[in-house]
Amino acid sequence: MTVTLYKGDIPEGLDFGSSVAVDTETQGLSLLRDKLCLVQLSSGDGNAHIVQMDREKYEAPNLKHLLGNPKVEKIFHFARFDVAIIKRDLGVDIDPIFCTKIASGLVRTYTDKHGLKDLTKELLNVDLSKQQQSSDWASDAISQAQLDYAASDVLYLHQLRNILTARLLREERLDLARNCFDFLPSRCELDLKGWEGVDIFSHRMRRPE
Repeated sequence: MTVTLYKGDIPEGLDFGSSVAVDTETQGLSLLRDKLCLVQLSSGDGNAHIVQMDREKYEAPNLKHLLGNPKVEKIFHFARFDVAIIKRDLGVDIDPIFCTKIASGLVRTYTDKHGLKDLTKELLNVDLSKQQQSSDWASDAISQAQLDYAASDVLYLHQLRNILTARLLREERLDLARNCFDFLPSRCELDLKGWEGVDIFSHRMRRPE
C-alpha cells in the first residue's frame, strides 16, 4: 500500500479510472461549524491519495474536476455527510454516487450494524483500526498514523461496492438503491439548509429550529 499526501490539490492528469472511492476528514461532524480538512481518494488498487485542503481558499481545480465528473462513479461510505461537506466547501455537485452504507442497510437487514468497520470485518475479514478517528485533522502536520487511518476509509470501498451490488441484485433492490443514491444530493441540500434532523416525509414533522 502506498499513501501519497498532496497539499491543496491532486496533480493534473491523475487518473482514477471509471470509479473512485472518496472520504473526507473534518474538524468535527457539524455541517454548520466544522471545516473540510482532508479528502481521501482511491481507485481500488490498494493505494490512497490524500489531499490536505487549504482551508482558506478551497480552490483545488483538479480535485473539483474529478469529483464533478459525471463519467466517474464516486463511492462513499455514509455519502450523506461527505457529499454535503464537499458541496459546501468545494461547491461541487457530485454524481453519480454509490453509498456502501445505504446499500448495506438495504441488504444486511439481519443487523443494525452498518458502519465501515462492521462491513469490512464481515464481508472482507479486515479489522479496521479506528484509533485515529478522533484526531486533530486541522493540524498542519498530519501524522503517519493519521494518514494510514484516513487511507483505510477508502481502500476497501470498491470491494464492498462489488459485494453489496451482488446482494442488491440478488434481493432485487438495486433499482431502489440507485434511487436512494440519486436522492442524496437533495438530502444533503436539506441538511445544509437546516432540515438535518427533520424527516420531511413524516406525518408528524416538527418545524426546523
